[in-house]
Amino acid sequence: MGTAIANTQGTHDVIGQREDLSDIIYNISPTETPFMMMIGRGTATNITHEWQVDDLATEDFANAQSEGDDSPAFPNAQETRRVSNEAQISRKLVIVSGTVESVDKAGRKSELAYQLAKRAKELKRDMESIVIAGRATASAVPQARAIGAAIDTVRRLAPYETWMVDNASQPASRATDGTGTATADGFQPTVAKSPVDGTARPFLESQLKEVIRECWQQGGDPSVVMVGPFNKQVLSGFTGNATRFDRSEDMRLVTAVDVYVSDFGEHRVVPNRFSRDRSALVITPRLWSIDYLRGFRQFALAKTGDAEKRQILAEYTLRCGNCRASGVVADLTTS
Repeated sequence: MGTAIANTQGTHDVIGQREDLSDIIYNISPTETPFMMMIGRGTATNITHEWQVDDLATEDFANAQSEGDDSPAFPNAQETRRVSNEAQISRKLVIVSGTVESVDKAGRKSELAYQLAKRAKELKRDMESIVIAGRATASAVPQARAIGAAIDTVRRLAPYETWMVDNASQPASRATDGTGTATADGFQPTVAKSPVDGTARPFLESQLKEVIRECWQQGGDPSVVMVGPFNKQVLSGFTGNATRFDRSEDMRLVTAVDVYVSDFGEHRVVPNRFSRDRSALVITPRLWSIDYLRGFRQFALAKTGDAEKRQILAEYTLRCGNCRASGVVADLTTS
């Protein structure tokens, strides 16, 4: 090791060195919202958003008539059913002092613009979590639909799992009302009631095949299977009709299942960081949409001091065109 000459001035002695601070800000927080990206977008015109569903009569295998028969009695026409969901308000707030906005900053020119961009991404993540999982914490069950009884009460939409009754694979330990909370006709989630979780069990291929078949029998086209990270890896271990794609120009082994091929077609396997890992969702995307009463909006709030205040807000609901076209494999182990 060398020895410095006496009285050599080093960096630790110099006053006035400029700091070395990169203008790049690294943020790896995920911003993908696969469920919202794959479904439709619509418009709501009231806080309770309604639509209609219908189905055909059960097939009549005894439908044979004699020649010249006169039919004196006509069946009652089956009416459509009105289905609804509540519009929920979600927001993010930003407040930045005038001084912070004025000083020289690394990585961004305007702190207000930078914080607004962050909050917009956070709001989008919140909405994905609400509509697909509807939970306040990682271990919580999906939220219940809540109708705002007064202006100061919170409205909450019914998320995906609350609609799932008909096409649900679930353990015997689950409550008798099924995975979701729909009423007797299976189309409308019950207000103020959340799905009841049962005892977790391993994710099996037979469970997935059962739900896909049920969705198809009802008339659905369940082209997407959405899972959390743990059960994405479990699904990749299924040994049935799973197709592993490997491009010819890339000779590396691909072990992830991107498309699952069942007896009823191909089903794209989509991992979602914001869904409940204990539920595998079998989705017919064309029958779902986010319907906005108010789309993403930014408001300047009243100035009460030396700071800029902003609010980003959306008022929206989840529309399930017909819940019998989708399903869920519920109560799966996550470790």
